[in-house]
Amino acid sequence: MSEFTVLNTRAPRLDGPAKATGRAEYTDDLSLPGMLCGAILQSPIAHGKILHIDTSKAVKLKGVKAIATAKEAGLIKYGVSPARYDETLYAHDKVRYVGDEIAAVAAIDHATAQEALSLIKVDFEELPAVFDMFEAMKEGAPQIHQEFPGNMNAEVHQEFGDSDAAFRECDLVVDHTFLNKRQDAAFIEPHACLAVFGLDGRLTLYTSTQVPHYVMRTVSMVLGIPVGNVRVVKPAVGGGFGPKCEATPLEMSAALLSRMTGKPVKMGYSREQVFLHSRARHQFYAEMSLGVKNDGTMVALRNKAILDGGAYTSFGIATVYYAGSLLGGPYKLKAMKYDGYRVYTNKPACGAQRGHGGVAHRAAFEQLLDMTAQKLGMDPIQMRLKNIMQAGDVTVNELDMSSLGMKECIEAVRDGSNWDKKKGKLPKGKGIGMACGFFVSGAGYPIYRSDTYHSTVVIKISEDGGVATVLTGSAEIGQGSDTVMAMIAAETLGARLEDIRVVSGDTDLSVDLGAYSSRQTLMTGHATREAAEQIRNKIAQFLAEELDCSASSITFRDGNVFFDGGPGNFEKIRTQYIKEHRGWTDPPFGEFLTFREAARLAFLKGGTLVGTGKYKPPRLGGSYKGAAVGTSPAYGCSAQVVEVTVDLETGEVTVDDMTDAHDCGLAINRTLVEGQMQGSLAMGLGECLFEEVKFDSRGRILNSSLGEYRIPTSLDMPKVRSIIVESREPKGPYGAKEVGEGAIMPTIPAILNAIYDATGVRVNELPVSSERLFMGLNKNREEA
Repeated sequence: MSEFTVLNTRAPRLDGPAKATGRAEYTDDLSLPGMLCGAILQSPIAHGKILHIDTSKAVKLKGVKAIATAKEAGLIKYGVSPARYDETLYAHDKVRYVGDEIAAVAAIDHATAQEALSLIKVDFEELPAVFDMFEAMKEGAPQIHQEFPGNMNAEVHQEFGDSDAAFRECDLVVDHTFLNKRQDAAFIEPHACLAVFGLDGRLTLYTSTQVPHYVMRTVSMVLGIPVGNVRVVKPAVGGGFGPKCEATPLEMSAALLSRMTGKPVKMGYSREQVFLHSRARHQFYAEMSLGVKNDGTMVALRNKAILDGGAYTSFGIATVYYAGSLLGGPYKLKAMKYDGYRVYTNKPACGAQRGHGGVAHRAAFEQLLDMTAQKLGMDPIQMRLKNIMQAGDVTVNELDMSSLGMKECIEAVRDGSNWDKKKGKLPKGKGIGMACGFFVSGAGYPIYRSDTYHSTVVIKISEDGGVATVLTGSAEIGQGSDTVMAMIAAETLGARLEDIRVVSGDTDLSVDLGAYSSRQTLMTGHATREAAEQIRNKIAQFLAEELDCSASSITFRDGNVFFDGGPGNFEKIRTQYIKEHRGWTDPPFGEFLTFREAARLAFLKGGTLVGTGKYKPPRLGGSYKGAAVGTSPAYGCSAQVVEVTVDLETGEVTVDDMTDAHDCGLAINRTLVEGQMQGSLAMGLGECLFEEVKFDSRGRILNSSLGEYRIPTSLDMPKVRSIIVESREPKGPYGAKEVGEGAIMPTIPAILNAIYDATGVRVNELPVSSERLFMGLNKNREEA
């Protein structure tokens, strides 16, 4: 008998049929009687004082029902981290980027709302702007926020161990610099929301978000509504990847306009506005030095990061910390020094995107490892295996590796790619490269300071015992979390998966911090398991009393009940159930008592059968400043080998093959795990080879459409081998941990290392365009 009946299988997605048939309802599909259309006026300039806003013509336009500016909205500051609340709903003193929100309109239709925006006159005194993070740090640069001199949004200085002494011990020190570019998450569904105030004064906000809980809190704070009077509901979501992890001006504007008009107000971003709102990948600059012994033992790492944060903070404080803390693993280091700077510029704010804070610096570090291995004459895989951490180890910055299948991941991709037969043996223009990754399984602390539970779950059994409904505030955004919770509930209850229903994404159901930092499988999964265990134990106790046996002798599996492993004597329970349901077409049958019959008995004896579960991590991290960032109950890890072909005449890169291994603790659903792995590879490939948000000299985005901002399609993807490694995380539900974000970490450096193997060109700036690589090839020829 296998260990599980539901877990570790390839069960179909719960939402698959609705999405495949077009029945899934996204926010933009929703409509309410009397609904108005909202639109936002955004700044046409990158930096300037607001001298006057004249709405008089717009107010008189037929069909306009309300106009809101800072006067109506107020000046409550908000953001992601309370340490850096630096935004107001509408700009009131000055605008700080092209796209900064100035006003919002509610009208009878979209055309009228847009016409009203054109009638609002704003007088500006244009100010000098700064679009480059290095220029923004210079003395005399335009100041974007007066309270942050030098445009320094956040600054981090950390040292673990004595780095100077550790570098003196080294036989070899290798330096490297790396620059990525700002990228967009390019989710298919733009942001959309629908706000309605009930007659009781309670707000219901339907919105395409990853974090209903945080949206609820921010809307409550900014608009002065008691938090208990704000309900946030997440319909189906067409992708998030991080930029939908915070409350938006769109959501707050819809709520404000609904309050002003007494009508439902629906709003949505155009694709251009998605780019303008951004909150996606920062541009990073990295300077790194790695010190090693002659035998390849890693000793010390020095790491400097400069981040272009745009005009506001968003997730930026966490981002600049993550860029340092996530390099603490998965390799052993004696000392690590990190200096990080997040800088304001007059561009849209950057935030969290898949692999938050770690992708660019992981790329730089894994390149640096290959450079070091080459200087030592070592195979890159052997050098990594020599320095890899194992379960039970603690990183130099005090992160606990309670499970870590890193060695198994490296060996799996080595063998799965035939590395030993290919490395150093491929023809010119073809190359093979590898890299590793490391990421959190949920942030150790909430965004705001609180002892709140990170997840609570309620499970309710129908009165006939036939259906278990999981009620959770968690956010299904396409990653499959509803299916995962259903599987955990079914396995724990011993019920059939087809008898589990999941209702999610509603703040009225439970507390859940949402879909970010790869947290839901571990955290919401724990709460789901606890709620299911509570119900299972109640049913077992009622059965034991009814049949005069020990509750410990009763087990549940695949919809059946076992007594000391056998069918037991349950005739009177079945007889009673069938009598109660005379005329029904699905009477229970078979040699075992069914879960349905047992749950019905529990209802008759104890009333409505409800279980509640909860989860928050134990206290994590060290005592140093910033110790909370990077902490997690568990850590996932991954390794990848990539093969490429480079046209040596043009610099064109073709990715031929990718072998990926990821330690997810236990694969709750093997198909979903592979899907997350493959999605990460596709995203990383795009960021490496062609994604870049481009600006003109006035701070306007040049490629704010999916026609001009190129993302990978199926035509760009090579053959992918996905290898699941299961290390059984002791702190995860049934041993499970993350896969959603960590799998992107090795992709960019593995491609870059493969390009170097094919060409001898070490690319240290993204994206790897044909032009950039062509110039590198020419330089090598000239120096040869």
